[in-house]
Amino acid sequence: MNACTPALRPQHLHVMWKTVSEDCNLACDYCYYSTAGGIPNKPVRVMEPALLEQFISQYMARSSGQATFSWQGGEPLLAGLSYFEQVILLQAKYAPPHTMISNALQTNGTLIDENWAKFFKRYNFLIGISLDGPESIHNAHRLTGSGKGSFDLVMRGILHLQQEGVEYNILTVIHEDNVTKPDELMAFYHEQKFSYIQFIPCMDFVSQKSDMPGHFRITSEQYGEFLCRTFDLWYNDGEPKLSIRMFENMLLVFMHRQAELCVHSPNCPKMMVLETNGDAYPCDFFIDEEHRLGNIGQTNLESLLASHVYDDFLQIKSRMNEACHKCEYLQFCHGGCPRNRNWLDVNDRSEVDYFCRSYKMFYAHANDRMITLANRLKAEQMQEYRNNGNPLPGRNGLCLCGSGKKFKNCCQPL
Repeated sequence: MNACTPALRPQHLHVMWKTVSEDCNLACDYCYYSTAGGIPNKPVRVMEPALLEQFISQYMARSSGQATFSWQGGEPLLAGLSYFEQVILLQAKYAPPHTMISNALQTNGTLIDENWAKFFKRYNFLIGISLDGPESIHNAHRLTGSGKGSFDLVMRGILHLQQEGVEYNILTVIHEDNVTKPDELMAFYHEQKFSYIQFIPCMDFVSQKSDMPGHFRITSEQYGEFLCRTFDLWYNDGEPKLSIRMFENMLLVFMHRQAELCVHSPNCPKMMVLETNGDAYPCDFFIDEEHRLGNIGQTNLESLLASHVYDDFLQIKSRMNEACHKCEYLQFCHGGCPRNRNWLDVNDRSEVDYFCRSYKMFYAHANDRMITLANRLKAEQMQEYRNNGNPLPGRNGLCLCGSGKKFKNCCQPL
């Protein structure tokens, strides 16, 4: 780069911390990561303070105005409140001026009390709560180490979040005990006034052994039928009352924006998963030696990001099955998740995603109503734009919605 070439702004990096590694106080029978069996180590494993500070300082130095931290486990709250208070201090210490810092934390919810809720509110944490539905459904798989259901503990934690006004969403794993019960799940969400929902189909694999084929607790057809029925309940004559992440990702594409779920994005995101010992990986579905980028205590961040292992990993998604290239729905799923492509052959990630049939069923079922909803939302946005006194493009100018079409052939008639 010569003196006249402007410096390139570093690509935003999303960091996911395996806060306490595999330690967890629950023994969910479908967990793809934790092997604790509901009995965490004593003491619970966390990143050494010096290593934590070293990495946060490097990460903040390249943050370019935005720093995103995701705290997962195991169960991240086992790290203790003092650990996260130290994290906040380090973020503030090393953040360049005007940096926007985002903290998201995924938890089973059982350890949330008033103090945790106040902390989350004070520092604007976004909390994800793992909850599989009403008590009988949730307790079928999400058990404590002693074998007791965790539903009451989770609901108590949610109540603390609600009382403090903490922003949270619900993550529901779709398995054999709820895949045939979309009506019951949706009724439960409405009854509890849950506003933000995400579904994950149950994938029975071990992320530390990505060379093993995935086994699945539900069929692709079952998940497709679940999505179609849930969409019917969600759509509500074009006035959805809940935010369901997968549905809104499809809507984003019709709004000429990119889906934000990695499963349905064109590429795997540039992210880094950190274990408590400093080992770094490109994805939490691939935490094994083959995909290990290095260790943050031994190699600086930029060198890890430049690793050939990282480059090879980021190419996997684009190497999709030939059938995907010809699929009418490619713009929505982009071939799905590479972790779900080797279900027929352990060595072949160019198979179609196991849930390909699910997605096709859903996209076909929702297509017309999604177009109607997207057109209404674009018209509302255009009207708001006009009301604010902003100038509209000429008839032959590019439309404001990002479609790439001329205004006269796109939003002007709306």
